[in-house]
Amino acid sequence: MPDKNSISKNFNFPEGELLLINKPYQWTSFDVVGKIRNAFKPLKLKVGHAGTLDPLATGLLIICTGKLTKQIDTFQAEEKEYTGTMVLGATTPSYDLETSVGQTFSLDGITEEQIQANCKAFLGEINQFPPAHSAIKINGERLYEKARRGEEVERRTRKVTINEFEITRIELPEIDFRVVCSKGTYIRSLVHDFGAALNNGAYLSKLTRTRSGNFNLTDAYEVMELVNHIRSLKTEIATVG
Repeated sequence: MPDKNSISKNFNFPEGELLLINKPYQWTSFDVVGKIRNAFKPLKLKVGHAGTLDPLATGLLIICTGKLTKQIDTFQAEEKEYTGTMVLGATTPSYDLETSVGQTFSLDGITEEQIQANCKAFLGEINQFPPAHSAIKINGERLYEKARRGEEVERRTRKVTINEFEITRIELPEIDFRVVCSKGTYIRSLVHDFGAALNNGAYLSKLTRTRSGNFNLTDAYEVMELVNHIRSLKTEIATVG
């Protein structure tokens, strides 16, 4: 991976490149893929991502091009690390800021010691319900499509592994945290369950993926930085392809 501040001109996109992108806030993972794929036009090139990030999340998104798209499942299976902020004392239907607060709870009696100790209950392999507002498909339709229509959403638990879960700042109602977890972990669900375990409520207000496997956010490109560079290399890319 080249220095993000000095983009290499030795890319071989058709043969396959792994690109680390800092996904912007409110962009979908598919928005990023589409923006990069369009940068190659008129050259037709496979582009895919390994590990979806919610639109309201930011951070590391792995993009594969050309023949390397065949290895997306391998990259997607790797351990992930996140940092984020939860708001204690309230819940939302989406478990994040996509929807408005639905319930509120008193924070009276909640101590920093209880908050810190609560993390231990989530370490190791746990069963987790995905949020109703998630991209998981049931009978060919994504859950969030049903949820947005106000329909009852059938959800099944899934086993995920939380390797590390630490609290890094407590300024109630806000709590900052860091999580290291297996693929398929919904941090929104982890936050929701964290609040419930305190006989309270919590929702996710900020999330950043900082690592996936051995790849780090500090080595990632900004989207338009990379797109502009790809456009400047069209002649070379076409020659290579």
